[in-house]
Amino acid sequence: MKQAYKRLLSRTILGVAVCSMALASHGTAVLAKAPYESYTYNYYEEAVPAPDAYLPERSISGIDLGIGSFSTPQDLFVSSRGEIYIADTGNNRVVILADDWKVKKVITTFQHDSKEDTFLSPSGVVVSEEGNLYVADTEHKRVVVLSPEGKLIQIIENPQSDLLGSSFSFVPLKLSVDAGGRIFVIARGAYEGMLQFDKSGEFIGYSGTNKVRRDFADYIWRLLASDAQKKQMQLYIPTEFSNLDMGNKGFLYATNVDPGSTEPVKRLNPSGEDVLKRYGYFDVKGDLVYRLRGASGGPSRLVDIKYWGNGMYSVLDALRGRVFTYDDEGNLLYIFGGIGTQVGTFRTPVALDRIGDKQLILDQGKETITIFKPTEYGAAIQEAVANHHAGDDKKAVEKWREVLRLNANYDIAYIGIGKSLLYDKQNKAAMEYFKLGMDRKNYSVAFKRYRKEVLQEHFGTFLTVTTGGVVLIIALRAVRSRSRRRGEQNEAGLF
Repeated sequence: MKQAYKRLLSRTILGVAVCSMALASHGTAVLAKAPYESYTYNYYEEAVPAPDAYLPERSISGIDLGIGSFSTPQDLFVSSRGEIYIADTGNNRVVILADDWKVKKVITTFQHDSKEDTFLSPSGVVVSEEGNLYVADTEHKRVVVLSPEGKLIQIIENPQSDLLGSSFSFVPLKLSVDAGGRIFVIARGAYEGMLQFDKSGEFIGYSGTNKVRRDFADYIWRLLASDAQKKQMQLYIPTEFSNLDMGNKGFLYATNVDPGSTEPVKRLNPSGEDVLKRYGYFDVKGDLVYRLRGASGGPSRLVDIKYWGNGMYSVLDALRGRVFTYDDEGNLLYIFGGIGTQVGTFRTPVALDRIGDKQLILDQGKETITIFKPTEYGAAIQEAVANHHAGDDKKAVEKWREVLRLNANYDIAYIGIGKSLLYDKQNKAAMEYFKLGMDRKNYSVAFKRYRKEVLQEHFGTFLTVTTGGVVLIIALRAVRSRSRRRGEQNEAGLF
């Protein structure tokens, strides 16, 4: 594992996009060259270099915006109108930016029962399709709902239910809202799952409880332990969710904070069941190769997730500052980002979102927002996935071929072309692409279809040869039988 990691660090990035310096209207101008090494994983779970899918464009701070420094910001959300909402936690405010990065509004107070009310350490923000702002007002232990004009619509606090228990304290951290107005809240210490509230703010139950994970040694120890030892054992408690995002058709994407989990990413249906597709080479969990010790050692710590549409979603690793993007089948598309001091690297990344084709990363440590723009390579991958998801495989193949021109080792492109050829009944050609993409399952499907195709094409010849062979065998047996009888008759002296 260590050798594979060293190989990653020592290799040169295959594709580095170099362009001129662009001066942003706000923030710091940067050279369009990644200050991190882009890579991906192959079939053998080895880290291999890859071209950059995204490059840092600029970094923006509160000072650049003219509103003073951000203070431990914890959340970022881009509305359907392109407005950017920032939970500026330490300053007890919500900052709203227009899509041109000009300050539109800074909310520090709102009217509540004819009095001025404030936030206390707001750590989560989300905006509904109607434009209503939902704020996880963490230390006030409530969810505040404001209209687009900033007027108070609703406050959700101190939910009551037999499911919650008498000692439960409602401390909301992150939240999301669906098209029907249902509110999903990740609360501190709520191990049973996310809290669901209806449109009126009534608690209606939990959603998506994480499974408890035990290993074989735990089972053996419990079998051998005395009653007193069992009482002293640590309770197996499900892990908390770390963040969530509303996908299409009411499906909720979520991450949890269990570092040992092989399923830290979930796609929850309206019933709270995990239906995430995991058909890729490996688990959807961020890095596969990593150091076990040190400040950046251990598995990825996923703190945010964003659904992009077309089946694609990204997760943010706070431990090593990387963004991992997957398609709807669980295939890893690309990785970018890293920990560091340069623009484009992070100190403590906490949230991600997208505006247009650009990705935004909120860095709590640097108190900045970094904007990343797609390269030709990244844009081609996203277009190929989008076309495939929409069923337009002809356009998808064109883009996959463009991806292979930029990175000849991109397995998913070979598989994508192979699937298109398979749908087009070009089974022999599909076999070759599946072989290059190391896709054994689809290769077997293509092989069976090609075998059937060959048999059907040559069925007449096969039938003629088979029939002729049978007739010849019968004739030979008849001649042999006749010769044997004559020999027997000669021995008997009949002739």
